[in-house]
Amino acid sequence: MNIANLLKIALKALNNNKLRCFLTMLGIIIGVASVITMLAIGQGSKNSIKEQISEMGSNMIMIHPGNMQRGGVRQSADNMQTLEVSDYEALQELPGIAAISPSVNSSGQLVIGNNNYPSSIYGITPDYLEIRKLKVKDGSMFTEHDIKSAAKVCILGKTVVDNLFPNGDDPIGRVIRFGKIPLTVIGVLESKGTNSMGQDQDDVVLAPYTTVMKRILAIDYIQGIFASATDEDHTEETIDAVTEVLRTRHKIKEDADNDFEIRSQQELSQMMNSTSDMMTVLLACIAGISLLVGGIGIMNIMYVSVTERTREIGLRMSIGARGIDILSQFLIEAVIISVSGGVIGIFVGVLASWLVNVIAHWPVYIQLYSVVLSFAVCTITGVFFGWYPAQKAANLDPIEAIRYE
Repeated sequence: MNIANLLKIALKALNNNKLRCFLTMLGIIIGVASVITMLAIGQGSKNSIKEQISEMGSNMIMIHPGNMQRGGVRQSADNMQTLEVSDYEALQELPGIAAISPSVNSSGQLVIGNNNYPSSIYGITPDYLEIRKLKVKDGSMFTEHDIKSAAKVCILGKTVVDNLFPNGDDPIGRVIRFGKIPLTVIGVLESKGTNSMGQDQDDVVLAPYTTVMKRILAIDYIQGIFASATDEDHTEETIDAVTEVLRTRHKIKEDADNDFEIRSQQELSQMMNSTSDMMTVLLACIAGISLLVGGIGIMNIMYVSVTERTREIGLRMSIGARGIDILSQFLIEAVIISVSGGVIGIFVGVLASWLVNVIAHWPVYIQLYSVVLSFAVCTITGVFFGWYPAQKAANLDPIEAIRYE
């Protein structure tokens, strides 16, 4: 018996049991749709994290004082004074550094007129904008002259502007106070919103680092250094070079620990991606259980179908149908159910992903491999779980099958 005839017989048999066929198919539809949707949500969140980290500066390097033991007591990095302005100046000469800025900061109350707002002020250089992917929307950035003279000027983030100037007044040229220090607003940053960790990136005040060091904190050391590697692929090489320069400058012995810590956005990116990948695999495994249940449903229904059609099988075999023909017939039925369910499941999965994005506003990204993988799995599921009932049908004794009640 040729394939065309077997296909017609299989389609006719399925047509005679439409509801049962649809209910069997439903397990596959739900399974495929679940896998596509879960993987789309997982990949979407991963891409969203990558974009947000990229906006923060994907090749950013952060240098901070490290924890040290002195007299048997481990001191906090906040109390350490191991980084100096001369360290920053020495690192400027490294070829792998595209931009670099010292960093000092303080928290306090910002006041203008009857309005006040608690925030943090960061002492930096103009390179900080390039490192953190920030832009001045209105006004201008302070200059090298402002840094040398420790000028009382500052740049405000949008959140600070909204709280200090709630009536929509232009902040440029206005004088605000940070504690007792008056600062003239010379610029406003472009809004960046919150980052991947929920931190408001617009709640910030930027000023020359010399101003914060001398006029606000009254210190002669820096609290950190922010740098940007020339290329994201060479970030690790740049970190090694920075480590070597600082160890040499700080006269640290070969077997001694660093008195500074270096972190990069790549570390954060790898950690977040690892977590995201783990969640995606977990979601896919949970959704994959639906496919397994759908496959068991196919096996169950095909087994029932073989039992119900035992006399039909006996008659076919008595007029010349071979075991391979019977096996092929039932196997084709199982594959038709799984493939049809897979195709419908793909459309349902794409629709569900779109609805998640529109209604829940979650980032989703459907990858071709998730569609191909789920379809391939559902096809294999149909063959695998349809094989045993089909084999049972093919091995029936024609005489016993005809006698079956």
